[in-house]
Amino acid sequence: MRRLFASDVLVSGLNGLGAEIAKNLALAGVKSVTIHDVKNVEMWDLSGNFFLSEDDIGKNRAAACVAKLQELNNAVLISALTEELTMEHLSKFQAVVFTDIGLDKAYEFDDYCHNHQPPISFIKSEVCGLFGSVFCDFGPKFTVLDVDGEDPHTGIIASISNDNPALISCVDDERLEFQDGDLVVFSEVHGMTELNDGKPRKVKNARPFSFSIEEDTSNFGIYVKGGIVTQVKEPKVLCFKALRDAMTDPGEFLLSDFSKFERPPVLHLAFQALDKFKKDHGRCPAAGCEEDAQSFLKIAAAINEASADHKLDTIDEKLFRQFASGSRAVLNPMAAMFGGIVGQEVVKACSGKFHPLNQFFYFDSVESLPTYPLEPQDLKPSNSRYDAQVSVFGSKLQKKMEEANTFVVGSGALGCEFLKNLALMGVSCSSKGKLTITDDDIIEKSNLSRQFLFRDWNIGQAKSTVAATAANAINPGLHIDALQNRACPYTENVFHDTFWEGLDVVINALDNVNARMYMDMRCLYFQKPLLESGTLGAKCNTQMVIPHLTENYGASRDPPEKQAPMCTVHSFPHNIDHCLTWARSEFEGLLEKTPNEVNSFLSNPAQYAAAMRKAGDAQARELLERVSECLNKDRCSTFDDCISWARLKFEDYFSNRVKQLTFTFPEDAATSMGAPFWSAPKRFPRALQFSAADQSHLNFIMSASILRAESFGVAIPEWAKNTSKLADVVQKIIVPTFEPKQGVNIVTDEKASNLSSTSVDDVAVIEDLLAKLQEYAKRLPPGFQMKPIQFEKDDDTNFHMDLISGLANMRARNYSIPEVDKLKAKFIAGRIIPAIATSTAMATGLVCLELYKVMAGEHPVEDYRNTFANLALPLFSMAEPVPPKVMKHKETSWTVWDRWSVQGNLTLAELLQWFADKGLTAYSISCGTSLLYNNMFARHKDRLPKKVVDVAREVGKVDVPEYRRHLDIGVACEDEDENDVDIPLVSVYFR
Repeated sequence: MRRLFASDVLVSGLNGLGAEIAKNLALAGVKSVTIHDVKNVEMWDLSGNFFLSEDDIGKNRAAACVAKLQELNNAVLISALTEELTMEHLSKFQAVVFTDIGLDKAYEFDDYCHNHQPPISFIKSEVCGLFGSVFCDFGPKFTVLDVDGEDPHTGIIASISNDNPALISCVDDERLEFQDGDLVVFSEVHGMTELNDGKPRKVKNARPFSFSIEEDTSNFGIYVKGGIVTQVKEPKVLCFKALRDAMTDPGEFLLSDFSKFERPPVLHLAFQALDKFKKDHGRCPAAGCEEDAQSFLKIAAAINEASADHKLDTIDEKLFRQFASGSRAVLNPMAAMFGGIVGQEVVKACSGKFHPLNQFFYFDSVESLPTYPLEPQDLKPSNSRYDAQVSVFGSKLQKKMEEANTFVVGSGALGCEFLKNLALMGVSCSSKGKLTITDDDIIEKSNLSRQFLFRDWNIGQAKSTVAATAANAINPGLHIDALQNRACPYTENVFHDTFWEGLDVVINALDNVNARMYMDMRCLYFQKPLLESGTLGAKCNTQMVIPHLTENYGASRDPPEKQAPMCTVHSFPHNIDHCLTWARSEFEGLLEKTPNEVNSFLSNPAQYAAAMRKAGDAQARELLERVSECLNKDRCSTFDDCISWARLKFEDYFSNRVKQLTFTFPEDAATSMGAPFWSAPKRFPRALQFSAADQSHLNFIMSASILRAESFGVAIPEWAKNTSKLADVVQKIIVPTFEPKQGVNIVTDEKASNLSSTSVDDVAVIEDLLAKLQEYAKRLPPGFQMKPIQFEKDDDTNFHMDLISGLANMRARNYSIPEVDKLKAKFIAGRIIPAIATSTAMATGLVCLELYKVMAGEHPVEDYRNTFANLALPLFSMAEPVPPKVMKHKETSWTVWDRWSVQGNLTLAELLQWFADKGLTAYSISCGTSLLYNNMFARHKDRLPKKVVDVAREVGKVDVPEYRRHLDIGVACEDEDENDVDIPLVSVYFR
């Protein structure tokens, strides 16, 4: 980030692509962005550049964008350059990007940048309809500091052989991620201490739980125990060719779609032919113009003939016609996608982080074109803001998009990008169209780095409302309705059957799997297309869920994230993540859950006592002990009390508990099998000795006592943040001497889900604690309530992260685990999902290319694309979606998309007959969790004459609201051979 903050960048060509790149760089936080253009705004530009409006027509494109671009980030200096570029201009920048430049001028500028000292990173990118290109030249020698941005891989050593080469085995709680050729260093190895010298060693024969190193350890000490092995990332030097050399000898192209393996060389030729056409005619080929198409094909053929080393055997005439026809259009989805790619390449050039694109990338999405033929008159401009899009897709599809009824769920990072894209594309922008967006969240400061429709002055406002207003400013024709409802089972009165039945498409902009699963279920039920995407740092993925063509989102699931066993977190941590998980849990227990319990008790003591008696278990006992600790005679009533509590907590957490653990399991303890108890991954802990001279000890006391005081409503004095005054108070506190107890049960079972085991004494202890609580309550001032503190990671002045990082680092010190700073602690404990504007923009661009297909209809599954991309590598992997699984019975077949609809207010008997007519015996019918009918129960025959909906109301107590026109039932069926048949969901339409 320091390198990025010091970088000056030029973006030349403020078409839609240039605007996207500049936006991403402003959000990324470079030092300055200079936007350059000598052209003026035309109506044509409004379909790609979201900074522009009709009021800007006739103004210089760069000058018209500069003020709105500056709004995105006041820390980045934005300026406009409107004169012709010279070499002198280029010399001021670390990176330059061109989106609208001829090859001759590009050669000239790139030669200068390539040979400049130090080299200036040069990027040339173009979007021509559904085709795009990127070229990168970062100079003769460019150093990449971190090729993938991933944390270094680590392993916990179980054994090391005295051999040549040495074999290292690691514990099997986590697979190793090492690869042959990786460099690793060793630390904390006991016995074979020669390996602790910090020297990187090369990995060979990498396996899931073992590897060898290129080292002879025959004469080293005998391995005893312990040891951590950590990957070392080495800088990598890349050599880039200048553009004029790379154009004739491009080397390997970066592929994105393996079904188009032969496509990059074809597009390499097409872009050269376009440059020559523009040089000859002073313009791009006209959409649907046969004369221009013929001229373009001749130019391409001539260039191909002259390419001795890279000559194509044949020229795909249809593809070249498609390329020529749409070449003038900078489509918004393509601009968003390439704006993400190029924006990230600039960040790589400035920071040295992540592997640059080396050197050409070509992409096309011709599958997005309608399946029906496009007539020349359908592609003609009409002085509309959508003319560029119409020149590629035709006015028929444009009308469909404008009349679409669209549902966007979420208005965070993805949602903002989607709204901008949809507004520019004209989706739901006629009186017949409607876009509904919903999000129950409000804007926070940390959102502003990627949720680009929001500004500083919007903090605290509803995301959906602000985003909708901003999207309307991009395109006043957008018909948008902003809601603050979470899409979930509790809001089905808002998002009811009629709402769903009227939708044309659903676009997810969500950040969690549960919400995605719910939306998938609803889209499956109402048979609506669902366009799904997600990002994680530099990675992004998209998935198309198309009724009857593809599997649904829930058909395949990622494996659940691995959770550390509770005993590891609480007693045997071996990495900082375990310490931070424990710290977050203790924070919530002390400052949120316990105050809530206290308030529950004080508001209704009798009811609370009854609930505890009913539970009668170890968990109830623990809750009561915590409540008792808050309300007994030593309750915090002064700030000095809070400091005393914090000091005793330090002793309890980091000294007494460790002493008890090592008393129960001494360093030489053995398991029942005779193996050492303290073997990897367990780390033997050491109790901490409190010292007022240790700044980290005092910082823990400060944050703990301030938050304790806040939860009790105790006044916090001004000197509370003065460490010398705090030290004086702390040193006067008398700390009782700790004596370890015999027979303490410490859970070591990794499968245990609860650290407390129920005891026969629990009921008696609960009664005793309840009696004490009644006494404590009498001493409290009338109306006393505690203030529960909810963890908030983004406020650096509230001491929340100070306490959590203090808890985690003191615990890490107990176990000789490397400590972390407050920022790293915030990432882990705050469960911050890495998010950057570039991958978000790319994901939404890819999804909107698929939206063209959904809107046009009639596309086969082979035309759709799911994508996984990692801009850090860079890697692009596109594939057609998986079709849904087909089930059959006799002549009938169905998939997960099918729902059998039964029309009419039928009786149970009539429904059974409906199935019999299909050759099926329905032996059980249920609605939700209620059984309406089963042929095993004789009394159920009395229900046969009754209406299905009435049985559901009477027997199942099913609430059937007025807006509901049908009832969904699950039916268990068997065929004539008494084999079960898994049939679709059945809907009985009774109204």
